[in-house]
Amino acid sequence: MGRNLLMSSLENASFNIILQILFRCITFVTNAWVIRNVGHEVLGIMNVRLLLLESTILFLSREPFHRACLGQKDEFSWSHIMNQIWLSVPISCVLSIGFVYIWINILPLGHPEYAFQYAFGCWSVAFSCILELCSANMALVAQLYCFVKLKVVLDSMHILVRTLLFVSIIVYDRSMALIAFSVAQVGSIGVIVLSYYIFFYWYIRNKPLYAKGALKSKLIPEKVMKGLFDNMDDFTYTSLKDFFPKYEGSFNSLLNKKLNTLTVSFAKQGVVKQLLTEGEKYVMSVSPVMSFKEQATYDVVNNLGSLAARFVFRPIEDSSYFYFTQMVKRELPIHKQDQNKIQESCAVLSQVCKIVSSIGLLVLVFGQSYSKTLLLLYGGEAFVESGLPVQLLKSHCLAIVLLAVNGITECYCFATMTSAQLNSYNYLMVFFSISFLVLSYALTYFFGPVGFIVSNCINMFARIVHSIHFINDKYKDTGYKPLKGLYVGKYFLLTLCIAGCICKVSEYRMLSYSMLTHIAVGGICFSLVLLSWGYENKELIIKSYTKFRNKESKMSMD
Repeated sequence: MGRNLLMSSLENASFNIILQILFRCITFVTNAWVIRNVGHEVLGIMNVRLLLLESTILFLSREPFHRACLGQKDEFSWSHIMNQIWLSVPISCVLSIGFVYIWINILPLGHPEYAFQYAFGCWSVAFSCILELCSANMALVAQLYCFVKLKVVLDSMHILVRTLLFVSIIVYDRSMALIAFSVAQVGSIGVIVLSYYIFFYWYIRNKPLYAKGALKSKLIPEKVMKGLFDNMDDFTYTSLKDFFPKYEGSFNSLLNKKLNTLTVSFAKQGVVKQLLTEGEKYVMSVSPVMSFKEQATYDVVNNLGSLAARFVFRPIEDSSYFYFTQMVKRELPIHKQDQNKIQESCAVLSQVCKIVSSIGLLVLVFGQSYSKTLLLLYGGEAFVESGLPVQLLKSHCLAIVLLAVNGITECYCFATMTSAQLNSYNYLMVFFSISFLVLSYALTYFFGPVGFIVSNCINMFARIVHSIHFINDKYKDTGYKPLKGLYVGKYFLLTLCIAGCICKVSEYRMLSYSMLTHIAVGGICFSLVLLSWGYENKELIIKSYTKFRNKESKMSMD
């Protein structure tokens, strides 16, 4: 296979970062418009309660199957993989019925005027999840065969269709905000599912023509055609029927026992990870610690505070997970594997650790001096006058450092653990999740909404310690140092500390007189910190630039 997994993963991460920025910009503008024209309560119902339902159903029904099948293309037959991934659809149906009943009949709403729209929204979200999983097979194949640009196009289309549908209905009738959210959710997912099937129908029909040199298109550039069809000899699908489940005469041919075991391991892990990821929203929903208006405020600040995680860390983690699953074998000891692949994967892990740790520290230091500035620009004086939004955002900055390190180290653990290790880790994750929920519930009464962030920091720190222990133990006596990148460099740290002090003085002395001057001081300090990081990491920058130039040269020659 001639595809470059590292370059594909980097390209995927880059496109995902751009998409996340686009999506978040649209979401922030939409949220601000909803707050001003519809109300905080509706935003709280949509962004906390309904999106939590979607996240719960999708994560528990899609994630275990997708992760289990992702690194197994060479180990299991395609029929086993397709049959396994399609199991997510009936499971999502069962989960949808159970969770919608809980969301409508058990979780408190507190706003009778929204009861019908809320129930309609719950069923619509559940239907959209089931519909989305009907294309989980296509999404898996697209990722395995590195159709990076396809995902970019479809994700962009999803954002565009959902936003247009939502805004169009709201403009027509502002009282139908939850109905608009529901219709936009189902409509955008329907477009994505249909697009996946249309693309692969076109691809399967035209692949033989391209091989014969008979495929010509005025709409698609030749460079794009080469990217789609070159080095795809192992793409053996000849019909859309190949994407659907197959029964070949016996139960053993229907499902693979080892793949089932791996899926169950990820499912156990998924339940716990979902509680850890969305724990504060579950606490808000089950125990009304805050009203929907307060929940909406927390959600807005939480989204602002997690910009780095959504824009940068999550795409890097997703691409890194795919890369590590292809480079490191789960069931084999390190010394028995291809040492070239192991050396490369160690170097990549070290470099990624350095990059995400550096980004986290930048956010922590500059966030202490510019949280208030950002919130003033976003919501105005009235939004920050209570002081709570600023306090929340500053707390988030500490969480981002831990999130950065935990994300990439845990990603590597999940990508390389054996089935037995995954099962053992599931029990530890149960302890983490229970501790997190108890801490969230308790600390909220002591610190208010900030208690959610404090409990999250404690939880992530514990998970980082475990991940570092696992990685060090895996590479013990091998000579490799995959976590060396967690030390970001003394000159960078020194410059960062000095810049942080200068910016804090600027906030106290200049912000009330001239916000632009305060921002300019931050810009200069930020530039100096980046220069110090570049000085300490010249080798990494040169290597990345050389790879980029080589890729550009190769593409121009093609």
